[in-house]
Amino acid sequence: MSSALVTSGQALLGLVLLYYGGEWLVRGAGALAARLGVSPLAIGLTVVAFGTSAPELVVSLAAALGGASDIAVGNVVGSNIANIGLILGIGALIRSLEVHANILRIDTPLMVAVSAVLLVLLADGTISRPEGLALALGLVAYIVFTLWQSRRETAATQAEFAAGTELDHGPVWHHLMLVIGGLAALVGGGKSLVLAAVTIASALGVSEAVIGLTVVAVGTSLPELAASVIAALRGQGDIALGNVIGSNIFNTLGIIGITAGITPLPRGEVSWTVLACMLGFALLLWPLAMTGRRLVRSEGALLLAGYGAYIGYLVATA
Repeated sequence: MSSALVTSGQALLGLVLLYYGGEWLVRGAGALAARLGVSPLAIGLTVVAFGTSAPELVVSLAAALGGASDIAVGNVVGSNIANIGLILGIGALIRSLEVHANILRIDTPLMVAVSAVLLVLLADGTISRPEGLALALGLVAYIVFTLWQSRRETAATQAEFAAGTELDHGPVWHHLMLVIGGLAALVGGGKSLVLAAVTIASALGVSEAVIGLTVVAVGTSLPELAASVIAALRGQGDIALGNVIGSNIFNTLGIIGITAGITPLPRGEVSWTVLACMLGFALLLWPLAMTGRRLVRSEGALLLAGYGAYIGYLVATA
């Protein structure tokens, strides 16, 4: 009984931290974007996306250094699939998400490209150190380009965002503290909820393979889910979409790149079918985002249905 209470307490704590972490992060990031003259999309693609990907980085590094490279690769691949199928699916169901022109022109094609590059690098079964370092350098180039592109946006674009969003006009340090506190709460909440979910799944007799490909992958994506849902509720679709697409780019270039740069990453037990699913979800998002330059509820339902089919496949083949 006491063990069940501890697990329930962990789950409740995780949910509370995820809620407040997402609220603080989105509010602070949106205010920083307006104050510093950087577009909300750029903030979503960089600060929010990379911060909410911190759990994936921690899990993948620990797994690779501990000799469990398939968990390191599987965590990234599973998280990328969950980001599009689960998180964008839920976000679009809550409220239609407007798609910024740069997402269609630059970031979505880049996400598709880096997903394809990952499959090519895994063709020989291992991502080597030089390949990992090349991926990490690609991430640095992406960050620099995104921030440079954002600074070129017109003053009218910034004014339009500021006029349509209720912002906190307090000091910059206050916005920074909201971002830092939000990220810390999201990481802590995600970890707490993952521990509770793994305990419950194990008690129900679910296999470790299924737990790793579903609970751990989804669990490390909970910060992205919280941040995107809060952003959708607040009408900040740029941050919601930028968070997911930026996280997928960061997961592939940054997490795989940094981890492989430290120790070579074999593909392990991650099947080619699962890798193909990751690329398939990235490809599916592109035309959906093009239709009317928004993700509507029916498209969110389609993404969720696709994610449900993916989970069904994992359970059936475990």
